[in-house]
Amino acid sequence: MADTKVKLKLLVDKEAKIVLFAEAGKEFADFLFYLLSLPAGTIVRLLEKKNMCERKMTNEVPYVNASSNPTGKSTTVVAERGFVKAVVTYMIMDNLELKPMSTISSITMLNRFHVKDVRSLEEKVVDFGVEEGLKLLKASLECKNVLTSIFLGNNGPQE
Repeated sequence: MADTKVKLKLLVDKEAKIVLFAEAGKEFADFLFYLLSLPAGTIVRLLEKKNMCERKMTNEVPYVNASSNPTGKSTTVVAERGFVKAVVTYMIMDNLELKPMSTISSITMLNRFHVKDVRSLEEKVVDFGVEEGLKLLKASLECKNVLTSIFLGNNGPQE
């Protein structure tokens, strides 16, 4: 089975060397909620070094196209599955706080982080897969600046 990855857009402050927030869709938001709802025993098993390299995905999960209908009749209402809605873009903060993305909330975040010069900001698009998921899980237990830790390799200033 191919390693499935989703794209994340990170807003990085190059001067402070921190990830201000990530922009993501439903797939990542659902994954984040699922990951953070795992029982502690499962998390420990996932993070054990000896088991993490030995385990492989053995069950294939079928993809169900939201527009497909087994009856062949067209419908306008499609039941959504997961934790969040698909039509919304989400803002994921460095500490994994999640909220719907909007222009106003983006500007508020820039204000919160005391960004004076937008030229110090850069958009960075990253792939997020199984390996990054395990890093995220581990980092979420170790620090508050999870995205900065994973994608920039440092813990940045703690809030």
